Amino acid sequence: MSIESKLAELGIVLPEPAAPVAAYVPVVVHGGMAHVSGQLPFIDGQLVTGRLGEDVALEQGAAAARACGLMILAQLKAALGSLDRVERVVKLGAFVSSTGDFTDQPKIANGASELMAQVFGDAGKHARSAVGVPVLPLGAAVEVDAIVAVRGD
Repeated sequence: MSIESKLAELGIVLPEPAAPVAAYVPVVVHGGMAHVSGQLPFIDGQLVTGRLGEDVALEQGAAAARACGLMILAQLKAALGSLDRVERVVKLGAFVSSTGDFTDQPKIANGASELMAQVFGDAGKHARSAVGVPVLPLGAAVEVDAIVAVRGD
């Protein structure tokens, strides 16, 4: 089954890839790997802002991480032409805007991790970092980046 068919089966519609907000490119493909810049969470066109442990609930944070994962997929599709070129999701890095006493960053990051496994099966299972930070660009609640092994040119 193609990844496009899998997305349709899951009822997933990818967002338009977001333009960079500074001096970088969304994806660099080199040496069989795609390095995806950190993606911010947009749900229904709105940036999810705030801090976990303060004004963002656990479920909202996980949904925000999933939205970051959807944007990663959109960026990969734009850069590669087809998500069928994804051989393996190697690593995700999740950055969670959170208070000093919030320690559930891994539960937030699961929003993106579980999406990758749903879409790519075993090839979507990856290594990961989940880090709490005091602030993210534009006040975002979550940011996720990725390293992905790709097939062909």
